[in-house]
This record gives sequence, C-alpha cells and structure tokens, in this order.
Amino acid sequence: ASAMIKRYIGLGNALNVTALNAIGMKYVCLLNANELNVIDSNSLKLASLNLSACSQLAKDILYAKAKRAFSDQHYLPAYYGLIEPYLGGAPGADLRDLSKDNVNMKVSTLVKLRTDSLMSLTPSEVQGLLGMNLGDLEKWQNKFPIREWVQRQKQSELDKLHVGLTGGTQEGYMNIVIPKFQPPSSAPLGTVAMTLHLLPALLISFLMMSVLS
Repeated sequence: ASAMIKRYIGLGNALNVTALNAIGMKYVCLLNANELNVIDSNSLKLASLNLSACSQLAKDILYAKAKRAFSDQHYLPAYYGLIEPYLGGAPGADLRDLSKDNVNMKVSTLVKLRTDSLMSLTPSEVQGLLGMNLGDLEKWQNKFPIREWVQRQKQSELDKLHVGLTGGTQEGYMNIVIPKFQPPSSAPLGTVAMTLHLLPALLISFLMMSVLS
C-alpha cells in the first residue's frame, strides 16, 4: 500500500478528496511528513479519516490543516464535530478555547490528546471540555495519561469537580517524580554501594575541614 501511494504521488497526482478516501482510514498513517504536507486543507472537508494509529507528527500536521479547513465554521456548533477526529494534534491553547464552548468531549477523546497539551490544562478547563461527560473521568483516574494529569493538580482544585478524583497535590506539598537510575556499568555494585554508604561521612569531614580552615 505504501509503495502504491508513493507511486501515485510520484506520477504527479494530488492527494485530493478522492485520493484520501481511496487511501481511507486503514492506510492514511502510511503517509510521511512530505506527503501529508502536500494535502490540500480543503480536501479534509469531505474526507473521512481516522488518525488514532498515526504518529504524533502526522497528527500535528493534519490538525493544523483541519483547523484551516474548518476555520470559517469555528464559531458554529458543528465545528467541534468536524475538528474532533484531528484533536490528537491540538496544542493546549486551542483546547482551552474549546473548553469555553460546551463541546461535551468524551473521555476516550481526552486521553488521546497530545500528552503535553493535556498536562497543560487545569481542572476547570478539563471540566469545560468534558461537560456532561465529566463524571466518566473517575473511571480513568488510575490509567495513563489521566493518572499523571491528576498528580499534577492541586487536590483542592480536583475536589471542586465533585467526581471523586484523588491523588492530587496537597496544600503545602509538591509532587516530585524521582527518575530511576541504573548503576554505572563501569563500577561494580559493591563499589557503588560502599561509595553511597560513605558519602555522609565524607561530606561531614569536608564541612569540618572547611570550618576549621
């Protein structure tokens, strides 16, 4: 399929509505960045695509094209239905704008957003996006990426949602993610353990010498 698509484009054919529908949901993710960039934005108005299996780069490119394609309908109720298949490439700023429009996003769509975009949203903004679907959020709180999003929020703000989310930061505390380090491959485990064991004593000796000098 990938070879056929490349041959089609190589012959100078455009990726128009007919071509996109022929490629369909199954093969659209085979398109590389160069091929995606030659798609006419207006072709997305009539194409039916599913980007769930596509790379993040592909989602970003197609979201930008879809946003341009539907820009004239941005303030209409139908806009969300048109842009929803492409939201996996939406930046946080665009999602914050959507949160003001009572779009009633499904949680299954929320969890497929760009991770960095989701993490930038506040509890009130997520509430604005989900609307009547907010209650479904609790079912996902122990799953990625909602678990990570919850851990970044103040528990007091999560409590305002009244959906039973727990695991946020308590007042006066800060959640710290500790990376897991592998022991240096060049040093035996015994040497590493001995160094860590003697470190406090070495630090104390150093401080005492500094004071006495």
